[in-house]
Amino acid sequence: MKTRKLLAFLLVATALFSSSCTSNNEKQAPKSPKNVIVMIGDGMGPTQVYSLLLTSNEKTAFERFPFSGFSITKSASNEITDSAAGGTAIAVGKKTTNKMVGMTPDSIAVPSMLEIFADQGKKTGVVVTCSVTHATPADFIAHNINRNNNEEIALEIANKEKLDVLFGGGKKYFTERKDSVDLIGKMWENGWNVYDSLEQIEDNNARTMVVACRKHMVKAPERGDFLPKATAKALEMLDNENGFFLMVEGSQIDFACHDNDSATLVEEMRDFNNTLNVVLDFAEKDGNTLVVVTADHETGGLTIVDPEGKYTRTDFKWTTGSHSAVFVPIFSYGPGAENFSGIMDNTEIMKKIMEITK
Repeated sequence: MKTRKLLAFLLVATALFSSSCTSNNEKQAPKSPKNVIVMIGDGMGPTQVYSLLLTSNEKTAFERFPFSGFSITKSASNEITDSAAGGTAIAVGKKTTNKMVGMTPDSIAVPSMLEIFADQGKKTGVVVTCSVTHATPADFIAHNINRNNNEEIALEIANKEKLDVLFGGGKKYFTERKDSVDLIGKMWENGWNVYDSLEQIEDNNARTMVVACRKHMVKAPERGDFLPKATAKALEMLDNENGFFLMVEGSQIDFACHDNDSATLVEEMRDFNNTLNVVLDFAEKDGNTLVVVTADHETGGLTIVDPEGKYTRTDFKWTTGSHSAVFVPIFSYGPGAENFSGIMDNTEIMKKIMEITK
């Protein structure tokens, strides 16, 4: 009798434990994020990230991410990618030839994740510190055989229906055109609100473009806190019950690295870090936002060494004024963030995001 009672007790206890584990696992199962934010530090390799840590007295935003990995950046045509091909791989999940924007090497346009999310009813936005027609923003919102066709890309932006917020520079490509067309006037006619500054925005529900300068914005810290402020404003304008997709680029990390300008690099990394904190604060409060941070490529072949080999000092040393082939970091936070650890091809980033958000 005692044996039967003991067996019965064990069966009940096992069933309860199993039920409890199932319930806990269900509660802990990752949910599909409502919002997706992709942040690109153009030209930002591992050493660029460490340059920020090395020169910061406080904990950086990069140290807030629970998961990290690496991305392989080579293009369809070269071991060393340019921003057009590198950004296209992230935006559309396919390799392309250097200089090509949002299309495959055989010139077939491929929908970007921004366009796919727009088709799903999400609001979409892009925030950069370069011209809005530059390679990386163009990868997400346009399709062209050559990144240098700025006026063609501006025309596509002006006719774009799958975009709600666009902040950056590049006004000349909308108003000083070879065809003499005033694209900004056309955009107003098509329902866009177009301004020169964030402070002019009056309607958070209107499709809005801010072109804050003629071409690229000035470097950090001269441009002030445009990137973190613009990102905060975009988050405010895009937040809705159906969710949103936002791409934010620290565009001029790349510019500083091309110039082998260590001081400006650190300032650009600080600006990007401040913007990361804005995004992470939003994501932590929201609880349903996936944040993925990466780069299209590394620029400058940066290393940090003691030139005398005595391990007593640190100097920034540049090996090129162009891009390099080294892989770049990935940082992730939020629902599904665990999928971005380890080493992966840059085309996998878009594919993983689309799978997570099914």
